[in-house]
Amino acid sequence: MLLKRLRNVMARGGTAQQRLNQVVKLIAADMVAEVCSTYVMRAGEVLELFATEGLKQEAVHKTRLRVGEGLVGDIASHARPLALADAQHHPLYAYRPETGEEIYQSLMGVPILRGGRVLGVLVIQNKTRRQYADEEIETLETVAMVLAELLAGGELISPEELRPGDGNALLPLRLEGLVLSPGLALGTAVLHAPELRLQQLVAEDTDQEVERLHRAIAEMRDAIDRLMASSDLAAGGEHRDVLETYRMFAEDKGWINRQIEAINTGLTAEAAVQKVQNDTRARMREVTDPYLRERLSDLDDLANRLLKHLIGGDFAGAARHLPDDAIVIARNMGPAELLDYDRQKLRGLALEEGAAASHVAIVARALDIPVLGRCGGLLSRVGEGDPLALEGDHGQLFVRPPEDIHQVFANSLRQRALRQEAYAAVKNLPAVTRDGVEIALNINAGLLIDVPQLAVTGAAGIGLYRTEIPFMVAHEFPDTHRQAEIYRKALDAAEGKPVVFRTLDIGSDKVLPYWQRAEEENPAMGWRAIRIALDRPALLRQQLRALLLAADGRDLRIMFPMVTEVAEFDACRALLDLELQRAGERQVRLPASLQVGAMVEVPALLWQLDELLKRVDFISVGSNDLKQFIYAADRSTPSVNDRYDLLSPAMVRLLGQIAEASLATGTSLSLCGEMAGDPVGAMALMCLGYRNLSMTPPSVGPMRVMIRSLHLGQLCEYWARLVGLPGTAVRNALEHFARDREIAI
Repeated sequence: MLLKRLRNVMARGGTAQQRLNQVVKLIAADMVAEVCSTYVMRAGEVLELFATEGLKQEAVHKTRLRVGEGLVGDIASHARPLALADAQHHPLYAYRPETGEEIYQSLMGVPILRGGRVLGVLVIQNKTRRQYADEEIETLETVAMVLAELLAGGELISPEELRPGDGNALLPLRLEGLVLSPGLALGTAVLHAPELRLQQLVAEDTDQEVERLHRAIAEMRDAIDRLMASSDLAAGGEHRDVLETYRMFAEDKGWINRQIEAINTGLTAEAAVQKVQNDTRARMREVTDPYLRERLSDLDDLANRLLKHLIGGDFAGAARHLPDDAIVIARNMGPAELLDYDRQKLRGLALEEGAAASHVAIVARALDIPVLGRCGGLLSRVGEGDPLALEGDHGQLFVRPPEDIHQVFANSLRQRALRQEAYAAVKNLPAVTRDGVEIALNINAGLLIDVPQLAVTGAAGIGLYRTEIPFMVAHEFPDTHRQAEIYRKALDAAEGKPVVFRTLDIGSDKVLPYWQRAEEENPAMGWRAIRIALDRPALLRQQLRALLLAADGRDLRIMFPMVTEVAEFDACRALLDLELQRAGERQVRLPASLQVGAMVEVPALLWQLDELLKRVDFISVGSNDLKQFIYAADRSTPSVNDRYDLLSPAMVRLLGQIAEASLATGTSLSLCGEMAGDPVGAMALMCLGYRNLSMTPPSVGPMRVMIRSLHLGQLCEYWARLVGLPGTAVRNALEHFARDREIAI
């Protein structure tokens, strides 16, 4: 058997290069190939021919290909196998005359993967046009695992040469990322889930290895159950659903069967787990669907935990030996892994991947841990123990920051702590300007764990409760009673303060695991929110039924998102009326009062405001979506998201027109989105007539202090001189006005 013969070769004496030379000879003979070659990644950028059987030996250590160049470079770039019967006529074929490969027609290559990183490429070639079978590809992938261990050992090439270079590796470095959970952190880099060296790759007894796998899976499930029971997230809530969904993945039969199949090829249980994990990580490179990426990430997390059970690894590992100011860095992370860390020492988290709707981000926000995601090149540029400064409000990570940056962060953290004390001191005071104008400060929420922030911040209510999060983390569509339970708990926790429930805004980047949908070019402007609800009216009726049950005689506020035409609001209202009639017939206690509103976030609705305002009890401007649609600037694209200021003439005029129309009809008006939590933006909103703002909980304190230090009449006189100026000029002028009059911004 090939694997056993490889094991014997690896166990022999001699240098790593000599063993590699023997390996390629053995593979070529066993797979009936005229050529077998190993290319090794140098500095994360160049693939160098390190050993060959069949090509010219003088090409070894001389032939090099960039990542993405030629067929070998393409395999490395996409981390996936490639099998071609006629390789020379493929458009990516790159001929290297020094190798003498022009006589070989067919080619099969696989990436050499370890820890999700491509360490090289293993290739076989034949003179004839050979059709390679799937079993042959799997065999070569298994062999590539053996080579990965040889490369990772540092005998063949130093680990430093496997890392991409940034010039002097000790120089300060700034990485940009996506804010998944806001906040600041200053601390020391701790590498998450360090790579585990597998001592045994080839199985002696496959039946025994399958038994070891099943035993380790059972132990892992028990450990996850204990973690869920002992963590401070054990109480009910959507974060609990996240952990239960994660636990469900540990029972995924397809995942387990793939590992058993790998064992049956001759691998040990741990090598089989790692092979499937490498396959999973390679798939993650190609997947853009947010839910599928999240599911693959959870499986990657589970594979790490399963490996530790198999080889006796330490789960607390880094968690037990954390520095007091740990900032954990990882490719991605599952929610249970985050809970392994001591939250008293964990200051922040930076991920090379990750998304705002990912399970780990949901749990991190519940724990108030700042998190940065999509930090390109994070793991190749940050080393264990590196000083880090994580700026989780604007998406920056400073690696080995110079003293001046370190001092700025240290001062910011001290000032932040002082400000938090100041905000806490005034949380029970009204948000009233110096000339007596009261502003209602509300919070946005999406988890039950967010609702206690009403008491913490002293907010007036919940201006936007995002109902889709429980749907996103469940493994099946929540039924009416499950939904009603969530909404009831939210109303209970609000203790009489108003809660505005936004109906499902799924679609775009909010994907349900059990929902089949077609691919869309522009999902943010595609089939989402009430467009889905009106095409699937049973879905909306079930949610409305649950909201009526949850209200149980209390005040209820329902808001429909993504309304584009007045007729859409009418259709939603008609479905609500049907549910009210149904509730009455079944003697369900109806709400004490019912207010129905719409979000104004699609520009088309601006030319229908007169008709809309006749029908609604309130409207709420969704500034985030309205901004991206007005400016045709995708808010998830960093290069254009900040290109246009919300205080530019177009946006200011639109917001002013909405406020004037609402005031004229006496319709309640609010604004939710980033603009509401920006003190300078809020100053402009107050001048335009907005008196009800909804924001993230951390923004309530700063806004309250700003409002109480402001004389609105004076500001409005000054504002009249700014109308029509470019957005940056307006912002600068308002900032100067605030500083001159000691307004806290």
